[in-house]
Amino acid sequence: QVQPVESGGGLVQAGGSLRLSCAMSESILNFNVMGWYRQAPGKQREFVATITAGAATNYADSVKGRFTISRDLFKKMVYLQMNSLKPEDTAVYYCNARSSWSEGWGQGTQVTVSS
Repeated sequence: QVQPVESGGGLVQAGGSLRLSCAMSESILNFNVMGWYRQAPGKQREFVATITAGAATNYADSVKGRFTISRDLFKKMVYLQMNSLKPEDTAVYYCNARSSWSEGWGQGTQVTVSS
Protein backbone atom coordinates (compact mmCIF):
# COMPACT_ATOMS: atom_id res chain seq x y z
CA GLN A 1 0.00 0.00 0.00
CA VAL A 2 1.31 3.41 -0.98
CA GLN A 3 1.56 5.63 2.08
CA PRO A 4 3.38 8.93 1.87
CA VAL A 5 4.22 10.57 5.20
CA GLU A 6 4.27 14.37 5.36
CA SER A 7 6.04 16.58 7.85
CA GLY A 8 7.21 20.14 8.23
CA GLY A 9 3.99 22.08 8.63
CA GLY A 10 3.51 24.76 11.22
CA LEU A 11 2.61 28.35 11.98
CA VAL A 12 4.47 31.09 10.15
CA GLN A 13 3.97 34.81 9.61
CA ALA A 14 3.11 36.19 6.20
CA GLY A 15 6.25 36.55 4.13
CA GLY A 16 7.93 33.66 5.89
CA SER A 17 9.05 30.27 4.62
CA LEU A 18 8.45 26.61 5.37
CA ARG A 19 9.72 23.39 3.84
CA LEU A 20 7.41 20.42 3.71
CA SER A 21 8.77 16.90 3.41
CA CYS A 22 7.17 13.75 2.06
CA ALA A 23 8.78 10.45 2.95
CA MET A 24 8.20 7.32 0.92
CA SER A 25 8.97 3.70 1.85
CA GLU A 26 9.87 2.78 -1.72
CA SER A 27 11.68 4.37 -4.63
CA ILE A 28 10.10 7.57 -5.88
CA LEU A 29 10.86 6.41 -9.42
CA ASN A 30 8.20 3.70 -8.98
CA PHE A 31 5.69 6.49 -9.41
CA ASN A 32 4.88 8.44 -12.55
CA VAL A 33 4.10 11.58 -10.57
CA MET A 34 4.68 12.83 -7.05
CA GLY A 35 2.78 15.89 -5.98
CA TRP A 36 1.55 18.27 -3.35
CA TYR A 37 -2.07 19.26 -2.92
CA ARG A 38 -3.80 21.39 -0.31
CA GLN A 39 -7.20 21.80 1.21
CA ALA A 40 -8.32 24.93 3.01
CA PRO A 41 -11.31 24.90 5.39
CA GLY A 42 -14.57 24.79 3.46
CA LYS A 43 -12.82 24.33 0.12
CA GLN A 44 -12.03 21.43 -2.16
CA ARG A 45 -8.58 19.91 -2.32
CA GLU A 46 -6.51 21.66 -4.97
CA PHE A 47 -3.36 21.02 -6.93
CA VAL A 48 -0.20 22.80 -5.78
CA ALA A 49 2.78 21.22 -7.54
CA THR A 50 3.94 18.00 -9.15
CA ILE A 51 7.19 16.41 -10.22
CA THR A 52 7.33 13.55 -12.68
CA ALA A 53 9.66 10.57 -12.74
CA GLY A 54 11.57 12.45 -15.42
CA ALA A 55 11.88 15.46 -13.07
CA ALA A 56 9.49 17.72 -14.96
CA THR A 57 7.73 20.09 -12.62
CA ASN A 58 4.39 21.84 -12.74
CA TYR A 59 2.88 24.46 -10.45
CA ALA A 60 -0.45 26.05 -9.76
CA ASP A 61 -0.54 29.66 -10.91
CA SER A 62 -1.16 30.79 -7.34
CA VAL A 63 2.22 29.45 -6.15
CA LYS A 64 4.46 29.94 -9.19
CA GLY A 65 7.61 31.80 -8.30
CA ARG A 66 7.08 31.21 -4.56
CA PHE A 67 7.01 27.42 -4.15
CA THR A 68 9.53 24.86 -5.40
CA ILE A 69 9.03 21.11 -5.55
CA SER A 70 12.12 18.93 -5.43
CA ARG A 71 13.15 15.40 -4.62
CA ASP A 72 16.00 13.34 -3.20
CA LEU A 73 15.98 9.93 -4.87
CA PHE A 74 18.47 8.42 -2.43
CA LYS A 75 16.48 9.49 0.62
CA LYS A 76 13.15 8.70 -1.09
CA MET A 77 11.90 12.16 -0.21
CA VAL A 78 9.91 14.85 -1.98
CA TYR A 79 10.00 18.42 -0.73
CA LEU A 80 7.96 21.57 -1.11
CA GLN A 81 9.87 24.74 -0.36
CA MET A 82 7.38 27.51 0.30
CA ASN A 83 8.60 31.11 0.32
CA SER A 84 6.79 34.44 0.58
CA LEU A 85 3.89 32.71 2.26
CA LYS A 86 0.52 34.40 2.29
CA PRO A 87 -2.48 33.94 4.60
CA GLU A 88 -4.33 32.36 1.67
CA ASP A 89 -1.75 29.57 1.64
CA THR A 90 -3.21 28.34 4.92
CA ALA A 91 -4.37 24.77 4.41
CA VAL A 92 -3.68 21.14 5.09
CA TYR A 93 -1.02 20.03 2.63
CA TYR A 94 -1.09 16.49 1.28
CA CYS A 95 1.55 14.48 -0.53
CA ASN A 96 0.37 12.27 -3.37
CA ALA A 97 2.13 9.42 -5.13
CA ARG A 98 0.64 8.10 -8.36
CA SER A 99 1.64 5.30 -10.71
CA SER A 100 -0.19 3.46 -13.47
CA TRP A 101 -1.62 0.97 -10.99
CA SER A 102 -1.67 2.63 -7.58
CA GLU A 103 -2.11 5.91 -5.78
CA GLY A 104 -1.59 6.99 -2.22
CA TRP A 105 -2.20 10.04 -0.08
CA GLY A 106 -0.52 11.05 3.12
CA GLN A 107 -2.34 12.10 6.25
CA GLY A 108 -1.60 15.78 5.65
CA THR A 109 0.32 18.47 7.47
CA GLN A 110 -1.19 21.77 8.60
CA VAL A 111 0.28 25.03 7.35
CA THR A 112 -1.03 28.21 8.95
CA VAL A 113 0.09 31.62 7.75
CA SER A 114 -0.76 34.54 10.01
CA SER A 115 -1.19 38.07 8.70
